[in-house]
Amino acid sequence: MTADPERRLLTDLDDSQRRAVTAAESPLAILAPAGSGKTRVLTRRIAWQSSTEAIEPSHVLALTFTRKAAGELRTRLRRLGVRDGLTAGTFHAVALGQLKAMHDHRGTAMPALLERKARLLAPLVGGKRGAQANLAIMEAAGEIEWAQARLVGPTAYSEAAIRTGREPSIPVERMADIYGKYQAEKRKRHVIDFDDLVRLCAQALESDAEFAATQRWRFRHFFVDEFQDVSRAQLRLLRSWLGERDDLCVVGDPDQAIYSFAGADPGYLNRFSDHFPGGSTVRLDVNYRSTPEIVSAARAVLPAGERADVRSMGTQGPAPTITNYADAEAEARGVVEKLRDTAARGQPWSSLAVLYRINAQSAGFEEALRRSGIPFRVRGDVAFLERNEVKVALDTLQEIASKAPARDFAEHLTDLITDAADATEESRTHREAIAQLGREYLAVSSGRGTVAEFLDFLRTSLRGHDDAGLASDAVDLLTFHRAKGLEWDTVFVTGLEKGLVPISHAQGDSAALGEERRLLYVGLSRAQRALHISWASRRDRGERVSRRSQSPYLAEIERAVSGTPEPPRDRAVNRRGAKTARAALRGLTDDELTPLDRPLFDALVAWRRDAARAADVPAYVIFDNKSLRAVAMARPTDSPQLLDVPGVGPVKLERYGAQVLEIVGRHRPDDAAAPVGSEPAG
Repeated sequence: MTADPERRLLTDLDDSQRRAVTAAESPLAILAPAGSGKTRVLTRRIAWQSSTEAIEPSHVLALTFTRKAAGELRTRLRRLGVRDGLTAGTFHAVALGQLKAMHDHRGTAMPALLERKARLLAPLVGGKRGAQANLAIMEAAGEIEWAQARLVGPTAYSEAAIRTGREPSIPVERMADIYGKYQAEKRKRHVIDFDDLVRLCAQALESDAEFAATQRWRFRHFFVDEFQDVSRAQLRLLRSWLGERDDLCVVGDPDQAIYSFAGADPGYLNRFSDHFPGGSTVRLDVNYRSTPEIVSAARAVLPAGERADVRSMGTQGPAPTITNYADAEAEARGVVEKLRDTAARGQPWSSLAVLYRINAQSAGFEEALRRSGIPFRVRGDVAFLERNEVKVALDTLQEIASKAPARDFAEHLTDLITDAADATEESRTHREAIAQLGREYLAVSSGRGTVAEFLDFLRTSLRGHDDAGLASDAVDLLTFHRAKGLEWDTVFVTGLEKGLVPISHAQGDSAALGEERRLLYVGLSRAQRALHISWASRRDRGERVSRRSQSPYLAEIERAVSGTPEPPRDRAVNRRGAKTARAALRGLTDDELTPLDRPLFDALVAWRRDAARAADVPAYVIFDNKSLRAVAMARPTDSPQLLDVPGVGPVKLERYGAQVLEIVGRHRPDDAAAPVGSEPAG
């Protein structure tokens, strides 16, 4: 290329982007906040280095996390004039290609690729066939994928799972056994799974000098997108490709690190120079996607100490709205009304999105949109009725009805919720959505009905969804996780309630709560021009009303929207308000244990240990840690309040409620820091 094309690559870049494109340092990390032009900078850097002959495109390996991202990278590079054999692909795809080449060269048979773990896991997990079994198989597969991403084998799984606070529904010791048998079954059948590709390619590069030399000659310049999502296994493979060289450029955003549950480790980006000695970092500092109002509101939920300065180049826009609805049904109706109002002003449906924390929340929006005639698609996921959690719940409802045919359908709905007392938040929320739909069915059927008729009602009111393609003009429904990497003119971020945002199982885990903040940031930062935030004061659970409180993060968003400064660090607080104030000053949330909560939590743990020994059962059968943390923070004073605590159902209330309430009563907030049995200061 000539000097003119080189100038063309830089003319429309800001100062920070230009530094990132032209920096001579290597290894180099480019920190790219949401909306800062990450892909533009990555492709311009490859094109710039190609034009200045710092790299040879035919020896470039650009690694992404999706085929779509790899395709977009190649398309943009072709537009920039880079057409000389550059390779772009996912870690798994490149590893597969290299392993096939190695076996072809050796004349050996490569193991067959197992596309789905379920085929081998089904007999190992056991249980009845159907949706319930599918859920267990999916969870086992997820645990194995997490372990493989972290280079944890079957023998080390139990210790690693306990150390990192994983709480699968399958006991960890049994999960370790399933994992070991799964690995043995793969060897017996001479098959490998997708996660094996990364490990086996790294092993081949480390042990076969000829293979390593061939690949390192072919690939000399490395670029990695979304580096905050790299796992330990992928980092090992990257190091194996590099060898002793340091020609590496990575791009990522620590504020969008939301996949640690799947084995990703953002520490490789956050501490880049520790993992790649001599490495340098360039930070992009301009958001081109969103208005200043949205940038301010979104970044307000990030921990204060980790919040870098990012300015918006967008024009001024409307202030984000925050709406409190009476209940979940009212929230769905309110969102639909605003969607219709927005479209009436000329916005296409496809420029609008509704985001939520967990899949189960989509049911109310699906129904409300269907009723209103607004086209929608459940993006990146299956519709409500196709989910395994829903199939399990409907199977359970049919079983409940068959065992008690004389009871009314409304009573069956109540039993469905009661039966879910010890289920996961995702399963409970799906059942609550079904119960809500059941009450709506009763309303249109004069209060009478059967399970079979209810299923027909569901199939009619929630039939399918628009999956004809991403080009269709439809409102997008999706979770915060699915929204990463996407953007819309107008975004509705819903369900900002404690227990959903942050999710209940993150309580007491500072790392998990940090990820919850980043996940909310991802959702908020998808909006370009308009942002609407909402929460509901009530979500019905069968015949029982669940009172909800707003997410602790909402106060931070409200301060940003109103321009109110954050509380000063030396703010005086009384003992009663210490929990909330300390959480705010430390950039934490109300869901973390404070020094006032800790003695009560420790007393509950000690009681649980004794109760488990007396009953000769594992401690988690009594209560798991997250439930005890929730009790310590909620401090219920009677049975109805205790029943509202996540993880406490009617059965556990009956068995242990009196003992738990007695312990809570002995640890009043005003003397919670005093030893048990001591007299309060007089």
